[in-house]
Amino acid sequence: MSDNTDQARAKLLELRASIDNIDAALVHMLAERFRCTKAVGHLKAVHDLPPADPAREERQIARLRRLADDANLDPDFAEKFLNFIIREVIRHHEAIAEEHGNGSKTGEKA
Repeated sequence: MSDNTDQARAKLLELRASIDNIDAALVHMLAERFRCTKAVGHLKAVHDLPPADPAREERQIARLRRLADDANLDPDFAEKFLNFIIREVIRHHEAIAEEHGNGSKTGEKA
């Protein structure tokens, strides 16, 4: 093997180690985020508030798009990622509301 190939492989291992660390950090950050949103879901259920808050979601998407643009990340990707998370949070909030007997999946009273 040439020195260039050995250097490339060493760099590849270094980059993959960084990627692995970032992936682990993302998982831990998402777990913390969902811990917080679960608490929000319980608060909403106790006070019979709807699982979804479209106005906040819209503000958060706009905010995340700005942050992504500032970080040189594709804002469309960031929006898709946040929308995926929002859907999952709403699903959790609906389940929590059901556990508290607070209406249907749309948050309406039965």
